[in-house]
Amino acid sequence: MFGINLWEFLVLLLIALAVFGPDKLPDVARQAGRMIRTGRTMLNNARSELNQELGSDFSDLDIRDLDPRRAVKKYVFDVMDEDEDEESSNGTGPGKEPLGVGERPPYDYDAT
Repeated sequence: MFGINLWEFLVLLLIALAVFGPDKLPDVARQAGRMIRTGRTMLNNARSELNQELGSDFSDLDIRDLDPRRAVKKYVFDVMDEDEDEESSNGTGPGKEPLGVGERPPYDYDAT
């Protein structure tokens, strides 16, 4: 979940044992579990309230899509890949018609 393997978890456990001591460690673990459970409940409540407020139009909205990196990947790069796939399946795309024999390529005088 957090990218922690077994050895890293054991090191963290030993550090927690040294910092809090064997007497307070169960209470600290209990409080951490309660905090995570409360945070998860708050997140689920916020997600359900958002879905209720937005209505049925946004029923398929995923909260993770609001991350700018994911949004750009989903709405820009994936669409560009689909366009390239369509052009490659057609063999030609806009501006990709082959030139005839002796035909000069187009030249835009306003752009240069």
